Amino acid sequence: MEENRKKIKFLKHSGIYTLTTDQILNVSLEKAWDFFSSPANLQKITPSHMGFNITSDVDKKAYAGQIITYKIGLLPGIKSSWVTEITQVKDKQFFIDEQRFGPYSMWHHEHWFESTSDGKTLMKDKISYKIPFGPLGHLAQIIFIKKQLATIFNHRYKTLEKLFNE
Repeated sequence: MEENRKKIKFLKHSGIYTLTTDQILNVSLEKAWDFFSSPANLQKITPSHMGFNITSDVDKKAYAGQIITYKIGLLPGIKSSWVTEITQVKDKQFFIDEQRFGPYSMWHHEHWFESTSDGKTLMKDKISYKIPFGPLGHLAQIIFIKKQLATIFNHRYKTLEKLFNE
């Protein structure tokens, strides 16, 4: 399993945190793109304990300008409304979503896809985010936000392994 991804990495620069991760999927670029460009599939790769629920109509593939609203559990018993916009899409290469309203001061998520020489797909994620509340936000990053994001992306990795690599 471990050969299919590099470690999740966190960096901090100018008060912004960046999470990067990647994974090889044993499917064609077309099939990977078809799955990930459908916002409805986000619920399938989010841990169920977070109570993720899309509240807007997402009957179309991701397109620039698309607004997606949802509720998600950030902490036990605490749900947050979140609004993201798909800001850029380049077919079968990348799409970017950005938080418009939600728990972060800033959230910029880049999803990258490329075909490998053996017909698989390399999927890369880069998330740049800023936490509100200055030093308290930094403390929250150390205590639980970093762990929560790692848990989400580890769950996603395992789910995608089951869906595409087994």
